[in-house]
Amino acid sequence: MLHIFTQNDINDLVHTRDGETKLGETVTVLDDKKDFFEEVENNTSKFVLIGVPEDIGVKMNKGKGGAHSAFFPALEAFLNTQENQFITGKDVLVLGYLDFFDTVKTFVADDAEKGDYLVKQIDKELSELIHFVVSMGKTPIVIGGGHNNAYGNIKGTSTALKEPVNVVNLDAHTDLRKLEERHSGNGFSYAIHEGFLERYFMFGLHENYTPQYIFEYIHEHLNLEYNMFEEMEVYKSTSFENELQRAQNFVNTKPFGVEVDLDCIQSFPSSAMTPSGFTPQQARRFVHAFGKQQNAYYLHVCEGAPAVMNEPTAATQVGKFISYLITDFIKAKSFSG
Repeated sequence: MLHIFTQNDINDLVHTRDGETKLGETVTVLDDKKDFFEEVENNTSKFVLIGVPEDIGVKMNKGKGGAHSAFFPALEAFLNTQENQFITGKDVLVLGYLDFFDTVKTFVADDAEKGDYLVKQIDKELSELIHFVVSMGKTPIVIGGGHNNAYGNIKGTSTALKEPVNVVNLDAHTDLRKLEERHSGNGFSYAIHEGFLERYFMFGLHENYTPQYIFEYIHEHLNLEYNMFEEMEVYKSTSFENELQRAQNFVNTKPFGVEVDLDCIQSFPSSAMTPSGFTPQQARRFVHAFGKQQNAYYLHVCEGAPAVMNEPTAATQVGKFISYLITDFIKAKSFSG
């Protein structure tokens, strides 16, 4: 169920300082004593921040847990970002998070039937929430959680707009695995199968972690396109900037979502951490480039997992980086066109 943030919740996370204004001092929240739907509709903020702190889909995909541990550090870092000439908190409604903590604590990964049910419950709640937010003309910013939540973002946006949408995904993996139990590796497969996802561009796939049957599936479908990390960063047969343009040309034909899986960043604490990947600056460049597009309808940042590190500063660093991505997207959309 949705846990709605109150002003007191926000105040508890903001570290104020004389002469400075933090985003957390000016973001908007809902009045929990008033009608939820009416409050969101009347709120003037352009962006809606939503958390999905769970790792059930990741565990179902045989990955390491911990993706539930990124949202709150990210929220705290975002709320303590300086408000200045580049960004204002008034543009952001900090809505709340889908609360699955009790389930996360007790879920056992080898219970496939229960896991499938739980992920589909998350799908349902998230897609309904995204549908509502997009229907109100606002832009969701969703912080996960596993990449299974791409499905809810795509379905919710598609049903709100009454048409299939496109997606660009910065990721080492396609997440186009088979239509089996729902997990973090088949959210896009289900979105395509059910008619919510039209064009899908996979940005930065790793040769070593993409099954041949998926390459064959991609090559058979004109609505699917990709590039390889190795092409840009090892063989240098193309450039990051050229591929940004090619991906934009592919997805910017209609409303699209921006997906960022943090396991594509080198040495980043995530559910599938990699020793070889994009830099943090490239990930920020990616978010900025696509955020500038008028057709960008949502941002989803997922798979951050500070809990996988035995390092006290991991949560702070993960939170700060996700906050950079959030603010990069907001600035790009606010100052574009």
